[in-house]
Amino acid sequence: MAGDARIPFVWLTGGIAAGKSEALRALERAGAATLSSDDVVRELLTTGEIRDALVDRFGDEVAPGGEVDRSAVAEVVFSDPDKRDWLEGLLWPRVGQRIADWREELERADPRPRAAVVEVPLLFESGMEAVFDRTIAVVADESLRSERAGDRGHARVDERTSRQLSQEEKAHRADIVVRNDGTLDDLQRALSSALGTMEP
Repeated sequence: MAGDARIPFVWLTGGIAAGKSEALRALERAGAATLSSDDVVRELLTTGEIRDALVDRFGDEVAPGGEVDRSAVAEVVFSDPDKRDWLEGLLWPRVGQRIADWREELERADPRPRAAVVEVPLLFESGMEAVFDRTIAVVADESLRSERAGDRGHARVDERTSRQLSQEEKAHRADIVVRNDGTLDDLQRALSSALGTMEP
């Protein structure tokens, strides 16, 4: 019944190409409510407020035709820590508010989900893990991650990964570690089991 124990608030993280998006879908199939921070950022980038702020800071080339070009923004900020910090300062308070509003809505839902799971790649790097009841890290073999990333056409994987904690460190800090080296059924079973350990 809504209003009893609060819904477990869970943060899903992992390295590039470890399978976070697939894990998020598996958790939803297992009865969790899920939210991707990347999806929230994509939505924010469609707003006039964020577009105007980006153009003021970086110029018209980041929003050709009046719409934000995510690749152009990434190219501008990726190798410049000051610009990246500015962008994160613009986006993350808004992402955080969106997550908080979403969580409050779930507390009023009936029936309520088994858990509220938010996927954010840089969980531990942001220092925000204390906000959550539990953390799940999805990890995979390094060669498999490289193969998956290459298949998706991700450029500069090593450079991007260098900004993140290692898989080993994320696994050490997380409450639950789920390997994604096998089949989707294996992943589903592992995550369904993980949810079962955190229900009130």
